[in-house]
Amino acid sequence: MPVQRNVTRYLEATGNTAPIKSVDLVARVQGVLQSINYQDGTLVKEGTTLFTIEPETYKLKLEQAQAAEAGAQASLKQTEADFKRQSDLVARQAVSQATLDQSTSSRDNAQANLQQAQVNTKIAAVNYGYTNVVAPFDGIVSAHLVSVGELVGASSPTQLATIVQLDPIYVNFNVNEQDVLRIREEARRQGITVSDLRQLPIEIGLQTESGYPHKGKLDYISPTLNQSTGTLAVRGVLPNPDRVLLPGFYVRVRVPFDQEPNALLVPDVALGSDQAGRYVLVVNGENVVEQRKVRTGPVEGELRVIESGLKPDDRVVIAGLLRAIPGQKVDPQLQKIEAPPASTK
Repeated sequence: MPVQRNVTRYLEATGNTAPIKSVDLVARVQGVLQSINYQDGTLVKEGTTLFTIEPETYKLKLEQAQAAEAGAQASLKQTEADFKRQSDLVARQAVSQATLDQSTSSRDNAQANLQQAQVNTKIAAVNYGYTNVVAPFDGIVSAHLVSVGELVGASSPTQLATIVQLDPIYVNFNVNEQDVLRIREEARRQGITVSDLRQLPIEIGLQTESGYPHKGKLDYISPTLNQSTGTLAVRGVLPNPDRVLLPGFYVRVRVPFDQEPNALLVPDVALGSDQAGRYVLVVNGENVVEQRKVRTGPVEGELRVIESGLKPDDRVVIAGLLRAIPGQKVDPQLQKIEAPPASTK
């Protein structure tokens, strides 16, 4: 008789790993590369200085801008004092209105000059900051593309290296339209929303690994199917603290989306095929062999899930298949189907 047990249904696919973040590090100011402050291919922390580009020139420009700002601040104080004095004199009719208008114009020009000087100081500070190229996040930095002493950023931003974040890591894969429809129907039946689907666990395995040892969760489901391929783009995210997974790996992916209680399973060897599809041979109550058309599901160890066409009390022929002919009476020898543990592959 078929084995009955709970079966987890999986969506299986193949995919590729991809970095969550990958950024080209560029020189945003012109100057001679003064130092390289990391070892090629090493893990660095966010904020670590990786390259230094001739900072002294930009430091001097910042000090120059700060001095100009201080001068503009002093000029504004002087013109404000003059404006106040002229306002008092006009109130006493000691000077003409034209004199006050001239003082007002001088004060306004001084305010504008101070604002411009403050902006120049901020720009100089930003450029001075660009002389230190820092890691924008924790990641692995590639080999440097320029050498100390080279002029960088002369006509356009010069790429210095690339930094890649490996923990966590993405896995991208595609789901065909038939599986999309099946999962959406199952989600509607269970009252699961799209937000719930994005929280489903995801399991992946490398080509050299058995099973699916790496665990994560779904992160993104494309809102539309690709019409040229008839597939839906899906992405998962997985922790990768030991950096076992590298971007570009080809991986096996499975996503559990349903739990079927009391599913019927038979040994995969008991299944036959003809032009009409898959079938099993069963022995009826009169010990006569019958052929049953069945719809099969996933493999669980050495057993195959039977979706339909079989009942729990059916006696399935699992030995002597070549001698079992439909319509022929037999003397069945009952044998219990051994149910191995649920597959973790």
